[in-house]
Amino acid sequence: MATMTLDILPTRIGGAAENMATDFLLLQRYPQAGAARFRHYDWRGPAWTFGYSQKITFVRTQLPAEANPNEICRRATGGGVVDHREDWTYALVIPRGFTFEELRATESYRRVHECLATALRAQGVPAVVKTHCEAPAEGELACGPAGVCFQRAELYDVVHGDTGHKIAGAAQKRNKRGLLFQGSLWRPALGPSATTIDWDLFGTSFIAALATQLEASATEKPWPEFNEDELSGLIEQYRSSEWVEYR
Repeated sequence: MATMTLDILPTRIGGAAENMATDFLLLQRYPQAGAARFRHYDWRGPAWTFGYSQKITFVRTQLPAEANPNEICRRATGGGVVDHREDWTYALVIPRGFTFEELRATESYRRVHECLATALRAQGVPAVVKTHCEAPAEGELACGPAGVCFQRAELYDVVHGDTGHKIAGAAQKRNKRGLLFQGSLWRPALGPSATTIDWDLFGTSFIAALATQLEASATEKPWPEFNEDELSGLIEQYRSSEWVEYR
């Protein structure tokens, strides 16, 4: 296997469709095909995303009445409904040809979340990765996927060691280009610790742990130059009713 580099991209702010389209382009069109890439990003305003396979009729029952329909977007990855109003959001892309990309989905999920939990513990948060499942409620599968993220912790999610509340979850997509990993940390689940965390230091620690896990050297890189027509076209696709109401 080749030696991996981990490109750390600048933080950007975008709407729901823009952020989801950008993550997908980082998988499909990144100019340095052999480099892993990581970005933390923010949201222009209240936004919600949901898993590729979820039905829009269910999703709408989980949104607040004030949700802006233009800031609701179907992801290319799986998972449940994610409220981005108070989260810390990131994307990690691992190209084909590297050991980490070839791992089973449960194993890549666990390893990334171990890195995130390590970074939180460095900030004094008793974060742990969930390694077992409780008996399922009636009508539920044991550790089956929750329709709404952060309502219930699944196997290998990051949880608060004292309260058991789910802190972080993620969703993945694999194709011939590699692995796209989209993750979200729900700040309110941290409790009082949320007000004392140095988020810049947390991000640095998380990236360092990821680089160690990937056996990669992490380097800050400028934003890649995507084809503007392709980017704007993909944003329009992700914003369209055909995409949002696909299922």
